[in-house]
Amino acid sequence: MTYTDKVRENRARRAAQRQGYQLIKSSRRDPRAIDFGKWWLVDPSTTALVFTDEWGASLEEIEEWLYRPFDVDHSRR
Repeated sequence: MTYTDKVRENRARRAAQRQGYQLIKSSRRDPRAIDFGKWWLVDPSTTALVFTDEWGASLEEIEEWLYRPFDVDHSRR
């Protein structure tokens, strides 16, 4: 993992925390595993998935979702 990757990861974790979510990284170490390198955005109070499915998403997809602007009614577009 490069320094830049770690910075992006920490920034995404902080953004998720500010929005009341928890960012979880797959613990798989086998690159052939279907969820290797994947991420989940979870509501910590209910452990429900907020963004993505059970197979996870890339860090880029998570960042894109976290940094999207809110609509006027304060819901995600």
